[in-house]
Amino acid sequence: MLGMGRPRGFDEQAVTAAAAQLFAGRVYDGVSVDDLVQHLGVHRNSLYKVFGSKRGLYIAALRWHLEHRLPRLAEQLAAGVAATDDSVLDLLLLAGVERAPVDTDVAALVTTAWQTLGQALHRAARVNGTSPTALSTLLGERLLARAAGPTGDPS
Repeated sequence: MLGMGRPRGFDEQAVTAAAAQLFAGRVYDGVSVDDLVQHLGVHRNSLYKVFGSKRGLYIAALRWHLEHRLPRLAEQLAAGVAATDDSVLDLLLLAGVERAPVDTDVAALVTTAWQTLGQALHRAARVNGTSPTALSTLLGERLLARAAGPTGDPS
């Protein structure tokens, strides 16, 4: 069949999800293209063909993360339930601090995510009488956990 390219040798959604996890563990500049190729098991040329660049993969990973992982956290917050996996905030925290100030696309995605979480907390405040400042507390706790390093001991 003319005009048909070679079938893609990887699952784009799985690669995007794995990239989100990698970027959540390290800052954007701390992840090289070589790290991505090795961690994701995707050839460099395939990565560039599908995502265009490291930034393209980062944006796709951030979008995937916000579409697939953030809604559950928002639901938990809206219900006044303690977050069962606050590591969902890791990529959002890093994106907000590191990339949003220098990348308008990331800034827009992060702003939308914060609004989603804020709205969930305001719903919880109306229904359950909880404080909408819970997001600040959750973010602070997550930041402290990240700052503690792999052992989780801040001292």
